[in-house]
Amino acid sequence: MKNYKKILTNTLYWIALVGLFFWFAYTKGWILADFRSVDAQTAITMIENDDNITLLDVRTVPEYKEGHLVDATLIPLQQLNTHIDKLSNKKDTKIVVYCQSGNRSVAASRILEKHGFTPINVKGGIIALKSAGAQIIK
Repeated sequence: MKNYKKILTNTLYWIALVGLFFWFAYTKGWILADFRSVDAQTAITMIENDDNITLLDVRTVPEYKEGHLVDATLIPLQQLNTHIDKLSNKKDTKIVVYCQSGNRSVAASRILEKHGFTPINVKGGIIALKSAGAQIIK
C-alpha cells in the first residue's frame, strides 16, 4: 500500500508540473496562439514601413502617461472586452499590440483575434521597444 501512495503522489506531482508548464506556455503565447508575435525591431520596422498598422497599448493609464508610441491607442487590458467597439473601424488593419513586458499583450491579442481582428503581439513590450530605439512620447 505504501508503494501505491508513492506512485500516486509522484504521478500527481508530474501532472501538476506538466499542467503548470502548459499554462505558462499558453500565457506567453507559445502554444495555441492564432496570432503572430514579433520582436521589437521587427515591430519598429513594420510601424515605419506599413501604412496599414494600428498601434494598441494595453497598459494602465499611469503606465501610458510615462511614455508610449506615437499615435498609439490606449485601451487597458482589463477594459478591452468592453471597449472593443473603439477598434471596430480597424478590422482591416494589422493591430500591433504592446504592453510593459509582453505578457498582457498576449492576452489582448487573444481577445482581438477572437473578435476578428489581426493582432501582432510585440514580444518584450515597451521595454524592448525602448531598447530597440522606438520613438516614445509622453
